[in-house]
Amino acid sequence: MNVTDKEIKYSQLQINFEDSLQEDSAEHKNNAGVYASLKITENNITNGFVVKDRLLEKMMNKENVRVALKQSVMDGSFRPNPARRVEILKKDGMKKRKLGIIMLNELDKVLEQRGLRFARYADDLMIYCKSKRSAMRIMENTVTFVEKKLFLKVNREKTKVDLAWKLKFLGFSFYKSKGEARVRIHPKSIAKMKAKVKLLTGRSFGISNEERPIKLRRYSMGWINYFKIADIKSLLKRVDEWMRRRIRMIYWKQWKKVRTKFSQLISLGIEKSKAWEFANTRKGYWRISNSPILSRSLTNAVLKKRNYIFFSDYYSHVNS
Repeated sequence: MNVTDKEIKYSQLQINFEDSLQEDSAEHKNNAGVYASLKITENNITNGFVVKDRLLEKMMNKENVRVALKQSVMDGSFRPNPARRVEILKKDGMKKRKLGIIMLNELDKVLEQRGLRFARYADDLMIYCKSKRSAMRIMENTVTFVEKKLFLKVNREKTKVDLAWKLKFLGFSFYKSKGEARVRIHPKSIAKMKAKVKLLTGRSFGISNEERPIKLRRYSMGWINYFKIADIKSLLKRVDEWMRRRIRMIYWKQWKKVRTKFSQLISLGIEKSKAWEFANTRKGYWRISNSPILSRSLTNAVLKKRNYIFFSDYYSHVNS
């Protein structure tokens, strides 16, 4: 994905909204749950739609609803329904935060009317400005609009003015190559990915050898589908080498005893003399994982036969 050099030179304003939009008032919540219940017992009529005077139809007539709504707005008794919200996981993967859905449309309209260039996804917003001075002014105006007009809370700690390539937007960032601005993955997103892979390839993570490649496959495919627009080819090569080393270490740890290691190495095509020599090594697990002992036995082809798919493999597939 290419970005023009003109765009990347601009200062960039990033606005993040609080974990949740403002809490509804107690009165608001009560109104949202109020409803009228009418029980008709005369002549055993229990369906409000067949009442002779068709009262419900008259109540729901468009003109009557419009007049009633207008009156409630004029006398100050109207209370809008709560914002529709969804719960999404926080970075720790445990706690959740509420995200108001579609609440910032009014802000989009204002930014468009002012001729500003911006990108927004849910509550993550970037506004591109020509100078730091204009970015500071636009930030203050935008925060004021969001808090005073939309009654939402802005996370001021995460709201800042900085150069485009220093900020993170939806996990992405920018960089320059041969005078051209390009898209890359932000270092924090890479660290998060490696932490997930480390978890799935940890010996304390209680899953079987059959289940582990399935979980890694699902994660790597989803990750590639999301980040494939960035320049990640060289990154994936390094990550794959590291991930294969961790997988080999898992098997070596599981074999434990010398005779088990010996028999496993024999089954993977290592001659007996070498298999016995390797099985009796005193080297540590992590060191062994990168040695000829396992690179000759648990080869890349063997790992693929055991249903492991690596980032580079799937990236090549989706870009072919």
